[in-house]
Amino acid sequence: MKGRVWVMLPLLSDELLLEAYHQAVRLQLEREFVFMLRAEIKRRMLPVAVEELPI
Repeated sequence: MKGRVWVMLPLLSDELLLEAYHQAVRLQLEREFVFMLRAEIKRRMLPVAVEELPI
């Protein structure tokens, strides 16, 4: 499943990617999933302050 998620991230619009990231952080989803979203945000060089994960 992890591979499929990673491959599908480039298909998301910038807006949907950012919304998914913010919701994942807010809902405290699995760190690995949040890290994958964050990596895609950084890869796209989107102008957003990337939130830190709660410890």
